[in-house]
Amino acid sequence: MEKISVKEYGEVALVRLNNGVTNSLTLQLVVEMAQALDFVKQRFKGLVLGGGDKFFSMGFDIPSLLKAGQEEMAGFFNGINQVWLDLYTLPVPTVAAVKAHAIAGGTIFAIMCDWRVAASGRTLFGLNEIKLGVPVPYLSDLVLRQLIGERAADEMVFTGEFLDSAAALENGLVDQVTEKDRVEDLAIQKAAQLAALPGPAFREIKSMRTERIAALYKENHEQRNARFLQLWFDEKTRPILEEAAEKF
Repeated sequence: MEKISVKEYGEVALVRLNNGVTNSLTLQLVVEMAQALDFVKQRFKGLVLGGGDKFFSMGFDIPSLLKAGQEEMAGFFNGINQVWLDLYTLPVPTVAAVKAHAIAGGTIFAIMCDWRVAASGRTLFGLNEIKLGVPVPYLSDLVLRQLIGERAADEMVFTGEFLDSAAALENGLVDQVTEKDRVEDLAIQKAAQLAALPGPAFREIKSMRTERIAALYKENHEQRNARFLQLWFDEKTRPILEEAAEKF
């Protein structure tokens, strides 16, 4: 795999986004992440999701996705939402190791995990989709509201503002903040600790948290995803996205 790497730490797999400095999300990365999650589910008892030293992930690769036609973009968007759902419901403990900025899709990847360890200082989280003229993807909105509550979620998605790791810890978006060079080690330790628990009991407890969100998404995702795509291709949205693409 080119965009994803997998490294073994005993019964825990460190799955790392590996798509350049920004770790932007492309169709190839989505395909490889789906393969990696399937591999982990079969071979390991825990997963740590890592990223880069400058960006955990900057989110969608807007420059390349702006060139995609409607069918290709729909394939990407539906595919990445399925990857997020698979990560959220993965029947093993999952821990996000966020050493650097997690923007938009980067934050979404992090909140799909069971636990999040972030680097101290100016490590930014946020869902800035509204500033790009599109809604927060439906699944991520559901998970965010479950994680931090309605009012805190409203503040994030309606303003599109970023939080540093201290603020993210305060509102429950992350669970632990530490020095950057300790993030992955602590995430691996946490995953191993959770993986040592009785597996069938862990899976049953986790399903109690995830099954309602998964059911809501499956029931409504076609309509919600279609609306996202409609706004992505809206003539008023395209100039905003083109301006954002220049920052990549």
